[in-house]
Amino acid sequence: MALQSWWAGLAGWSQQVLGVGAVALWLAAVVAAALGVRWLWPQQREWSRKLLHIGTGPVVLIAWALGIDRWIALPAAALVTLITALNHRFRLLPAIEDVGRASYGTVAYGAAITLLFGLFWPLHADAVAAGVLVMALGDGLAGLLGAAIPSWSWRVWGQRKSLLGTTTMALVGLAVLLALRAAIDLGSAELPTASLAGIAVVATLLEQVAVLGLDNLSVPVITGLLWAWLAAQA
Repeated sequence: MALQSWWAGLAGWSQQVLGVGAVALWLAAVVAAALGVRWLWPQQREWSRKLLHIGTGPVVLIAWALGIDRWIALPAAALVTLITALNHRFRLLPAIEDVGRASYGTVAYGAAITLLFGLFWPLHADAVAAGVLVMALGDGLAGLLGAAIPSWSWRVWGQRKSLLGTTTMALVGLAVLLALRAAIDLGSAELPTASLAGIAVVATLLEQVAVLGLDNLSVPVITGLLWAWLAAQA
């Protein structure tokens, strides 16, 4: 019995080490890619930042798939947030922060992930995934396409928003939520498509208020909370 307990404990630790290693490798690859983009296209300062923004999202899926425990996930997210705050202050990696405007987006993004881990991990990892992936993919692609392809635009508190970028945010956000619903094997009866569309619309409206990059906090947290509330009603 003692041997079985020891073996189970060793297996559990091995799984955690594997999970942490996989997350670390993924983040290292994303940062390396962002630095490479910055080196190849130094005039496109937003590209490297958006690549990091989009690439960070799948970390939640890796942690979920490999069963990383709360006692590892939460401190790790807090540590990454601290590192991004230090980088924001001292510009150690300009590819991440140097976008030519005042923004606390990377710090807010890390804080949002940390808060979602604190609220929902691991019992409701789907809520964490919903919040983070809507922000990572929806906002990330919206920023890239909206800046690259001309379309009708407007300003909200000094921040430029475009029709293409806003539409991308809404459609990609809805696609993420629908894909997540399918992945956790819930049907439209439990999580109605109209309700998921409503969450995507709320996330899109929050993204409009992008002052100082604080939408990186509001969008994932509110999306995660709405998803958790909707799932609880199922």
